[in-house]
Amino acid sequence: METYSALRQFADSWALLALFIFFIGVVVWVFRPGASKTYKDPANIPFRHEDKPAPEKGDKTDEEPSDKDG
Repeated sequence: METYSALRQFADSWALLALFIFFIGVVVWVFRPGASKTYKDPANIPFRHEDKPAPEKGDKTDEEPSDKDG
């Protein structure tokens, strides 16, 4: 039972501290200066096709040239 107690004490103190420091590091990395350009595009994914649904793959849109002659 000595191993269990030692590992439990380690997990309760140092491992918890390491996880907390890692979490703070991730938060600081995301909110660092200059990161807004990196995350602006992924943040706007839900609003890309606000006016109309996105075209299905394989569907022709108005922008694509037609294969018909004339």
